[in-house]
Amino acid sequence: MTFRIGPRTSQIIAYILLLVMTSITVIVLFFIIVYIFNHGIGQLSLEFLTDRTREMGKEGGIFPSIIGTLLVTMFAIAVATPLGVGSAVYLVEYTRGGLIRRIISFGADCLAGVPSIIFGLFGFIFFVIKLNLGWSIISGGLTLAVMILPTVIRTAEEAIKAVPHTYREISYSLGGGKLDTIVKVVLPTSLPGILTGIILGIGRAVGETAAVIFTAGSALGIPTSLFSSTRTLAVHFYILAREGISMPKAYGTATVLIIIILAVNFIAYRLMHRFIARYY
Repeated sequence: MTFRIGPRTSQIIAYILLLVMTSITVIVLFFIIVYIFNHGIGQLSLEFLTDRTREMGKEGGIFPSIIGTLLVTMFAIAVATPLGVGSAVYLVEYTRGGLIRRIISFGADCLAGVPSIIFGLFGFIFFVIKLNLGWSIISGGLTLAVMILPTVIRTAEEAIKAVPHTYREISYSLGGGKLDTIVKVVLPTSLPGILTGIILGIGRAVGETAAVIFTAGSALGIPTSLFSSTRTLAVHFYILAREGISMPKAYGTATVLIIIILAVNFIAYRLMHRFIARYY
């Protein structure tokens, strides 16, 4: 005798399982945030956020690390976004299979699975030593750009693929060329998905440690140019915690790092939803 579950029962079971999985994910995330905030929120003050770092992090604040984090991340996004979106447009709009498309797709998939420490080693050998850029914001930004490039390419590619083909046909029928259609129809329609990839790239770049410490260095001063060495918040937190310099300040740094990531995601999603409401 075969035991058979009815469609309604199987639907209820699937719903409960998915709800439990989602709840576990949210609870873990909530626990991490609450734990870090509970240990680090007491460190937050105007002095902590605006003062220079002194005595290797035992005294002072994290202002140089905040500036370093913003500069390295913005440089990485400025490099990775045009390269990633351009590659995605080429893959979707200008290729129809073939060897070149397979090579680019395979390369992007391989890059996505490479450990961050390998990117750090590559950046150190190529940007820091070979190109003689030294430990600098440029070296760290270029390394992070290479690291987040697969994420930007894949998300942008899927977003562009999701644009209905009829949109392109209508543009062509009205006299629009290939480039006009891409710039004025395809990219604006797929922008929410492209922004999602950029947001994911920002989140990974802000929280990266291994790739940055080998390329941007860990200088405590405020960077004066793109060729200056700098210490990001993630690197600062890692050094404070690993060396046991000051765990309270390490938790405070982690709290600021989480706040920055949450703020970036909130602002980006707000802008994305406003864009969607405007065009749809």
